[in-house]
Amino acid sequence: MSSCQASYTLLGFLLQKNDSLCALNAQFLRDYADRLVNALLWVSLITVTTLLLRRVFRLLRFWSKGRRIPGPPCPSFYGHSRFFSRTGSTGNLNEFLSRSHKEYGPIVRLWLGPTQLLVSVKDPELIKEMLLKAEDKLPLTGKAFRLAFGPSNLFVSSFEKVQKRRESLSTELNGSLLERVHDVSLKVANGIAERIDSAKFKGALDCGSVSQHMAFSIIGSAFFGDAFLVWSNAKVYEELLMMVAKDACFWASYKIPPLWKRSFWRYQQLCAQLKSLTRDIVQESRQHHKLSGSFNQYHRNETTTSGCMADSNAEVLFAKDTVASILFPGELNDCIDLSEESCGNIMGMMFHGCFTAAGLIGSILTRLVMHPEIQEKIYSEICSVCKKSSMPDVIEVQKMHYLFATVYESARLLPAGPLLQRCSLKHDLNLCANIIIPAGAILAVPTLLVQTDGSSWGIDASQFNPTRFLSKATNCSDHNDVKPNFRLTTSIEGSGAYGSPLTKCLGFEDPNANAAFLPFGSGVRACIGQKFAVTGITALLASLLQLYEVRLDPVSKKDPNPTMSDSVLQLPPSPSIVLVKRDC
Repeated sequence: MSSCQASYTLLGFLLQKNDSLCALNAQFLRDYADRLVNALLWVSLITVTTLLLRRVFRLLRFWSKGRRIPGPPCPSFYGHSRFFSRTGSTGNLNEFLSRSHKEYGPIVRLWLGPTQLLVSVKDPELIKEMLLKAEDKLPLTGKAFRLAFGPSNLFVSSFEKVQKRRESLSTELNGSLLERVHDVSLKVANGIAERIDSAKFKGALDCGSVSQHMAFSIIGSAFFGDAFLVWSNAKVYEELLMMVAKDACFWASYKIPPLWKRSFWRYQQLCAQLKSLTRDIVQESRQHHKLSGSFNQYHRNETTTSGCMADSNAEVLFAKDTVASILFPGELNDCIDLSEESCGNIMGMMFHGCFTAAGLIGSILTRLVMHPEIQEKIYSEICSVCKKSSMPDVIEVQKMHYLFATVYESARLLPAGPLLQRCSLKHDLNLCANIIIPAGAILAVPTLLVQTDGSSWGIDASQFNPTRFLSKATNCSDHNDVKPNFRLTTSIEGSGAYGSPLTKCLGFEDPNANAAFLPFGSGVRACIGQKFAVTGITALLASLLQLYEVRLDPVSKKDPNPTMSDSVLQLPPSPSIVLVKRDC
């Protein structure tokens, strides 16, 4: 065999051996890939099965604990949600809860679906305990706020995430902003008086619309200063804010954003327009503040002898280490970064403040129309305290005990919503009544039932009677020197007839001492702006009622008197009112 033949034979052997090795390697890789895929599939299957079993176990545990709570049986697989969706009325819900509590006791459970449990608590002491332990809100609340206003670090479900900012915001609302809100309310009252005199408010007015305008002006000017009162887009911003907030819960109810609906995209356009207007008012207010020459010289602790801010035009929003550090995350510089989160904080604050204050103002005006004798008593008190001065100052407003009692009584009979809702997202809630409420259940307080319950408020619980918050002062000679800190005491003893003479010495303390007083909530998630709202509204009413009498429009077909249905007080509608100038 020649050398060439030998070389060819060896090369062929090597090539043949190499082909067989490649085939073996390919087969090995295919087997390895198949086994790896099978392993991953098995791991995925085991993981998904474990997660599903855990969910099923939690659901069974949820059902087991929920069944131990007394309540009516479920009418169907969907619980009572179908019943309430068909009726579509909060009045029907209150009536249903009223009957259920009479039959099953102070704690009643309602199944709203296979995984939704609502636990209604009516007993005041249990309510107090529940509101102290239940720190979270429903996840849907945070989702609705994010959808309407964008990301926000003030309005989230978990209390742990928002606790520090709530405490800081409470300090500002009850500090620098509280000192400033009296002057703001007087400016709003003056603006309304000018509009009435200039025939802009001539004739009948819708009580709800007027109340919303008043609340919006107070909250906006308190945050943004005088620039807000002269802002050309204030009315548009007010309407847009309420419109966006109204539809937020509807769109948030979708588990997946309905991108296929044109109405959803129109809603998104409204949200974008609202954010743009928010940026405009912040920049305009900041520019107005810089022009006033007080941006670098403003000190929030500088006060006048009357307790008001020395510079009433100083915008608290832009003072360092104040509410700006809460509304705007990060350090406040000359150039404010209006991020999505900043806008969400501002719009959320505006909505919460306007919604609560507008409802309370509307309730007060409606009650004053229904009870002109109470309105005359308030006017007599204003004249007696102010001594016919032009406008009541801070000290004078603080002495108007009957007016404060009227504000709190109006709040009692018109809570912010039919249900005060809380939730414990991570842990079960153990109440002293040996009842365990599973984590994730909706804890609800039927506020209208609680605040009109005769066992807590007397036999006249459904009647409007401000004197229930008044009691005889211990020292009548000191009545004119009393400087209440806007805290009233519940006194059923003082709840007599409307004709109680104001010549007697009347004092008041904290209405929150009664666990059944819940218009501002209670516990760790209670409204942190209660003092701010009550002070501003009282100052506004003192100024308005000094100049005008509130009357029902003679041609109005709406009856403002409330009605009773199945022992449940039905809220009066918003009447048409007229403001009649008093003869000075």
